[in-house]
Amino acid sequence: EVNLVESGGGLVQPGGSLRLSCLGSGFTFSGNAMSWVRQTPGKGLEWVSRINPNGTVTKYRDSVQGRFTISRDNGENTLYLQMSTLKPEDTARYFCYIGGFWGQGTQVTVSS
Repeated sequence: EVNLVESGGGLVQPGGSLRLSCLGSGFTFSGNAMSWVRQTPGKGLEWVSRINPNGTVTKYRDSVQGRFTISRDNGENTLYLQMSTLKPEDTARYFCYIGGFWGQGTQVTVSS
């Protein structure tokens, strides 16, 4: 059974930073590309970033390019999203995603 557990969200002021983590189990972590997606009531579901299985290729949506960094530790079955220079529009529930499976998400709120 695929299980994804996100953590690391919280309340942060504009310009601040957070690092999200996603611990995966029940599948071959190192063999799969993984993504971060986010959901807001107003915008719905947005793809944020993707990383290939060995971590050498990353992609980002334009609005987070240069501010967010996706990475992974295949030895620890963990996916990361380092978020810097956060903006109020980054407020959302963040999920890690693999092939139709999601975790419970972690809430990020950017507000002064």
